[in-house]
Amino acid sequence: MTVTLADVAARARVSPATVSRVLNGNYPVASSTRERVLRAVDDLDYVLNGPASSLAAATSDLVGILVNDIADPFFGIMAGAAQSEIGGPGDGTGRAGGEKLAVVCNTGGSPGRELTYLTLLQRQRAAAVVLTGGALEDPAHQAAMAVKLAKLADAGTRIVFCGRPPLPGTDAVVAALTFDNRGGARRLTEHLIALGHRRIGYVAGPLERTTTRHRLEGHREAMKAAGLYGDEENVTVHGPYDRSSGYDATLELLRREPDVTAVVAANDTVALGACAAVRERGLRIPEDVSVAGFDDLPFSVDAVPALTTVRLPLFEAGARAGRLAMGKETPPAGGTATIAAELMERGSTAPPRVG
Repeated sequence: MTVTLADVAARARVSPATVSRVLNGNYPVASSTRERVLRAVDDLDYVLNGPASSLAAATSDLVGILVNDIADPFFGIMAGAAQSEIGGPGDGTGRAGGEKLAVVCNTGGSPGRELTYLTLLQRQRAAAVVLTGGALEDPAHQAAMAVKLAKLADAGTRIVFCGRPPLPGTDAVVAALTFDNRGGARRLTEHLIALGHRRIGYVAGPLERTTTRHRLEGHREAMKAAGLYGDEENVTVHGPYDRSSGYDATLELLRREPDVTAVVAANDTVALGACAAVRERGLRIPEDVSVAGFDDLPFSVDAVPALTTVRLPLFEAGARAGRLAMGKETPPAGGTATIAAELMERGSTAPPRVG
């Protein structure tokens, strides 16, 4: 049975007009009253009818693109590529045809904000939602996501994952485009081992993120295969996917294990911080310590020396996600496609070869 605004008002013990004011945000309401109304909205899973209120089953011209950090090129490239497919090329007249309005939602990596944006998009009857980047590996959050995505799909919203593995327990997703993070990380570490490196430090991303786990697993698979897996916890430091984390984590890594000859970073931005930390210790790259990243972001080739990294086709993946969201492309068989990663060998890795 459809939940009405009157139902929410009764649950919150306020008038329908007050509920409307809270949801529209166009009139001051006491914070305690606002909280009571929003709690009732969540409890009843009330969906505010947007422009398509007269067509209960219709979707709007809105498409949401969820990113962890729009300032991070990893997300910016995918979001921009998806938006180019969703918004269309334009014909110079300013008239809209079959295009949709793409709105980028910046979650800041917050699981709560991720769910909030999905709720807002549900209320607006979004035509599609594209979720980019790795997912949080928390059972409670995964269960909440599965419920929310199922409700979006039931209302006609197309859901696409880009750079994110399938969500356990749901078939609501039209397609999941996943990056071969594990395979790319394994090949990167194999490259360092082939150069003669035996003591390799790893600056990992945040705990409980799928991308972090898959890349770290690939690295450790290569170390185990070469008989080099030992006190890996001592040569692994976790932190956010940003430059300052790479800097701080690498200083800590070099303090713990001054004999490391190579540092693998969780991504290229982290690798820049790692390079700064290595140089601050008076060490040369790659003569004393090799540094490698992941993603092949645009600045990686301009680093000095140019950064050895793993290339992910971010623009191509984002554009494909946009086409899938618009129904312009047939979903992959089984709903999931794994996108290959490519090793890019550059000047930041080389010595030490012994014997």
